[in-house]
Amino acid sequence: MEPLLNLVQQGGVVGAGGAGFPTYVKLDCQVELVLANGAECEPLLYKDQVLMQQWGHELCGGMLLAMKQVGAARGIIGIKKKNADTIAILTSLLPANIELLLMDDVYPAGDEVELVFHATGKRIPAGGLPKDIGVMVNNIESFINVFRAANDQPVTETMISVHGEVSSPYSAWLPIGMTYREAIALAGGMIREDCVVVEGGPMMGSITTDLDKPITKVSSGLLVLLKSSRIARVKLRSEADLRRIGKAACDQCSLCTSMCPRNLLGYPIQPHLAMRSLQVSGSNNQSFALAAQACCECNLCTMWSCPEGLDPSRVCATTKRALREQQQWQSPAELQAKTTDVHPLREYRGVPTKRLARRLELSQYMETKAAYRSSDYVPEVVSIPLAQHIGLPAQAIVKEGETVVKGQMIGQPAQGGLSTAVHASISGIVASVDDSIVINYQAATE
Repeated sequence: MEPLLNLVQQGGVVGAGGAGFPTYVKLDCQVELVLANGAECEPLLYKDQVLMQQWGHELCGGMLLAMKQVGAARGIIGIKKKNADTIAILTSLLPANIELLLMDDVYPAGDEVELVFHATGKRIPAGGLPKDIGVMVNNIESFINVFRAANDQPVTETMISVHGEVSSPYSAWLPIGMTYREAIALAGGMIREDCVVVEGGPMMGSITTDLDKPITKVSSGLLVLLKSSRIARVKLRSEADLRRIGKAACDQCSLCTSMCPRNLLGYPIQPHLAMRSLQVSGSNNQSFALAAQACCECNLCTMWSCPEGLDPSRVCATTKRALREQQQWQSPAELQAKTTDVHPLREYRGVPTKRLARRLELSQYMETKAAYRSSDYVPEVVSIPLAQHIGLPAQAIVKEGETVVKGQMIGQPAQGGLSTAVHASISGIVASVDDSIVINYQAATE
């Protein structure tokens, strides 16, 4: 393995905020363009702005390392025009071969497919990858972590935005393995008892009731919202209910498809046909269900388009799961054959973020940014999962009772597949080793 790829794998760098795809694999290609995704289109999240404002030098450094590795002559950072303060900071730091792509404040500008099309005018092939058209994409934090890994600084923290029904919203580097409960406590705690917590953004995030879950490398946001909020009501609806209501109430108006960002780009996704599949069986069901496979689950159809308050996005998600289980998954070639031209009205159907926030009942939070806060908080205990990425879990290389220091590798990449290392986020004593490695800081300081 090439030196940078090895450093990135051993440093534990993965896609931060997404599915956690190992970055060393993304860097193992040859492309013409390296693209940094700083669009950050989910309302209330502010972590990417903080990273670009405070660590722009490391971002550019990581991009330059990536560009050299993949043979790219150009680098682009996608950022919304509205973020004038961030743009001013980055402009003063940019090397000659990295430029800014200024984007409108619409959702989902930060979708990888949307960003690549905006930057290049090319579409990633249906079922394919950016490298298929000569592009390598990563998010802001991942490029910063590439720079740090190349300087022997492994991933031990992740940038998190905490917002919503809390006293003091913030964005900060937090140790991997600390609990959601502690992260919310650092924001002054919940100011209401009747709340739920959304992991990630309000559109694509999910609700959890387990506040003892650990922060991982892919954590991006914790949003505390009222149980009575529209977001909570939609996301807490059971799968049985969403399918039952969809069967009864969908009138096939097709607005979900008309506003679908992927459909507007010509990809073979038609949410209204996925909804129709609820009402039929046999071969008709299968033909309609296949219209769900290209869904990116941006949730725009559910939270914006549907006039009946239905949930086409989750219907598409559950339909995709069924297609996999029934081995009816279409190949990239089959999907590509169904791809059509970009819709001529696509540029007029972007959804403004402010209007989306009002529809999501988030306007009362939008005036307060989750601004950067320096944090030296050290949790008494961390629980660090060995599986924080797509692929094989890391393999523990420490034992119960062992003393470790922050930054020490505690799980090495597994052999024979995609895998990255994990590291101690605090110094302490290993309390247990299982699917997660628990480290007790207090025991080391007594």
